Amino acid sequence: MIRTTQPSPAQAILAKDEASRGLGIELLEHGPGTATLRMTVTPAMVNGHRITHGGYVFLLADTAFACACNSHGPVTVAAGADITFVAPAYEGDVLVATAEERTRFGRSGIYDVSVRRGEEVIAEFRGRSRSLTGTAPGSTRDTTAHRTPGTTTKE
Repeated sequence: MIRTTQPSPAQAILAKDEASRGLGIELLEHGPGTATLRMTVTPAMVNGHRITHGGYVFLLADTAFACACNSHGPVTVAAGADITFVAPAYEGDVLVATAEERTRFGRSGIYDVSVRRGEEVIAEFRGRSRSLTGTAPGSTRDTTAHRTPGTTTKE
């Protein structure tokens, strides 16, 4: 008997994420509303001050957020996010981003991500998610009509 194991939603989204995979981001752990990812800072990721460019730290945190908020199954995207940089990271540092769901309400959610080098916090990220409706599997395109209250559309 041959058994096939379906990837989890977090594994599936990361498998399709060329940007994150190209940077060597690895999924360490995942579960409902949570994800932990790792990235090693390469020479290409440091800025003119010789510290890790904030965009790469944001990308790592955002990828952990994406894995956590998509863990429930429906296609979910960022409605917004912000980050606070707490300490610099340097070439060769191994950064670990841990995402945790704070709450989900309707089609929305709030997730916090801590980015650490060992025990030291490098950045804190808060992401706001929105699940798409009428979305075909494997797509982020919402196929439902968008209507403004008080207007009509011909279909």
